[in-house]
Amino acid sequence: MNERPGAPERPSVRVTVGQVLGSADRPANRQVVGDVLRTAAHVRSDLVVLPEYASAFEPHGVGPRHAEPLDGPFVSLLQDKARETGVAVIAGVTLPGSEDRAVNAVVAVDGGGALVGVYRKVHLYDAFGHRESDRLEAGPVDAPPLVLDVAGLRFGVMTCYDLRFPESARRLVDAGAEVLVVPAAWADGELKAMHWRTLAVARAIENTCAVVAVGMAGRGVVGRSLVVGPDGVVGLELDDVPAVRTVDIDATRLAEVRATNPSLANRRFTVTPR
Repeated sequence: MNERPGAPERPSVRVTVGQVLGSADRPANRQVVGDVLRTAAHVRSDLVVLPEYASAFEPHGVGPRHAEPLDGPFVSLLQDKARETGVAVIAGVTLPGSEDRAVNAVVAVDGGGALVGVYRKVHLYDAFGHRESDRLEAGPVDAPPLVLDVAGLRFGVMTCYDLRFPESARRLVDAGAEVLVVPAAWADGELKAMHWRTLAVARAIENTCAVVAVGMAGRGVVGRSLVVGPDGVVGLELDDVPAVRTVDIDATRLAEVRATNPSLANRRFTVTPR
């Protein structure tokens, strides 16, 4: 995996990481996201990954007042820009839920502008003094894994707190994922940045897959997006301020690591929802 300008040289897949500063100002967020997508198009990326809650964010908690439907302005912007540029997008959004709850979700839009999947967060962040379940409802655990093809690589989608549950990553890998994508607004606090990095690296090593973990920048969150190779080597790591960076993920290297370390073939247990 290496960071370099210009057109991707196949079999690499070019991914732009948008570590944006989110806010409750939805039009401002759309402007920021539009800028990231223009940057990605300029460097000929195949995919843009944006954080959890990219459509609207508040450090004190995201809930129903931040929600908008899939046909609302944020997802429509993603579709329009993907259609214009040919760049696929994975981004965290907040959708309307039932009664007084919203849904923490991740949408996947292909390079033609089609909404190809929605992952609704299964593990709500009821930990470290936070209670997402006070404002959000969890997605169904038995929903099909969201795995999409981008330029010949398979990207599996999870989000934030899911990173602490290795079975979530393994279920995606079982569904064919070669790259795990983790949009997040990882809450800051004692040891939290260390946990974020360690868990992303662990998920890569144990699944012999790449990990693209994209954090929200700003107050109350750690930022610190990183891209990890299937051997656990960190190829890109940001600090806690807004940034846009692009990397190439090498499909050949991924195959080599899996051939050398066939841990997926050697496993003796399966993962099933409960």
